[in-house]
Amino acid sequence: MNEATFTFRVDESLKEAFGNAAKARDRTSAQLLRDFMRAFVQQQEDSEQEARIREQVQVGLEAANAGHLIPAAEVEARFAARRAGTRRRLERSK
Repeated sequence: MNEATFTFRVDESLKEAFGNAAKARDRTSAQLLRDFMRAFVQQQEDSEQEARIREQVQVGLEAANAGHLIPAAEVEARFAARRAGTRRRLERSK
């Protein structure tokens, strides 16, 4: 892992309070800051993924509202064929 130094200014009282809070949790300030940074980045990635999913759902809703639907029996038949193909491959690999 390549490491970089992150330097910023903060009020002395906040730094001290944060250090005390970290110490009370048996962590260093740096460990907590790294944890917070990871969590923030993950939250951003989750938010972006949720936006992509919402967009895909909207496309699906619009298609359904426009009447572009596949009958349930056809969906069932397609997936039954896929399951059968998977079973055949599994049987051949034994």
